[in-house]
Amino acid sequence: MPSETRRRDVENQWCPGCSNFGILAAVKKSLALLEIAPRDVCLVSGIGQAAKLPHYVSGNVFNGLHGRAIPAATGIKVANPNLTVLVTTGDGDAYGEGGNHLLHAMRRNPDITLVVHNNELYALTKGQGSPTTPLGERTRLQFSGVEEEPMNILAVAIAQDCGFVARGFAGDIDHLAYLLVRAVRHRGFSLIDVIQPCITWGPRPVSWYKERVRKLDGAHDPRDRTAALRLALEAKEQIPIGVLYEAAERAAFGERYRIRTEGRPLAALPPLNEKEVLARLERFKR
Repeated sequence: MPSETRRRDVENQWCPGCSNFGILAAVKKSLALLEIAPRDVCLVSGIGQAAKLPHYVSGNVFNGLHGRAIPAATGIKVANPNLTVLVTTGDGDAYGEGGNHLLHAMRRNPDITLVVHNNELYALTKGQGSPTTPLGERTRLQFSGVEEEPMNILAVAIAQDCGFVARGFAGDIDHLAYLLVRAVRHRGFSLIDVIQPCITWGPRPVSWYKERVRKLDGAHDPRDRTAALRLALEAKEQIPIGVLYEAAERAAFGERYRIRTEGRPLAALPPLNEKEVLARLERFKR
């Protein structure tokens, strides 16, 4: 399926040259490589510049509240497991407002893929510090520099035995598309943190990151949790990109419900009639 078929006739509101375009291209390329029809994909997002990405791809779209994309995506996947569900959002939306939902997604293991555009800022609101802004960095709000240590979400995810943990780079579309294909094929919760330099509010150009990213080679075993954690904690002088960790597959959230419904997804079940609804409500009164 050519990626051109996934274009949507919607005015793009990103800055010219924004590295979000690289992530958009990688998402479209990965869906084409996976041969997933637009009707079989659902792109979910919250609020922010990154959260606009679903508007520019043909397929089902759900825009939720700030930080609430993950629970919406989880419900969508449980109701219709035949959909490929991707959350595309920013570091502020996923790690800040949505941090609690992210932690529990790692625990529950819904079969969804979370793609985080990490520019270390709240770009939509003009460059304030986010949970991943480096210590001491001056922003449009933190005039004297950020005073808190940044969150290392990849280290947290590996420590929590998240099913699939990777880091990509918006400046390498082919490699990022490869990671997306791997993530979607993984049965369970997948997290891809994408380095997405902000060309308007960010302090470092895309070229700064190109000089420092290094692709993981075959010497790294993503099943080695200790080695993966060590990579996640590496200093910024060298930024490893690739699959850091992939746990053994386990039951995905929602599969137990389908056992009770004889394998039928919630979306395929007929609606309850009034008598059945009242009978179920009575159970909660006991």
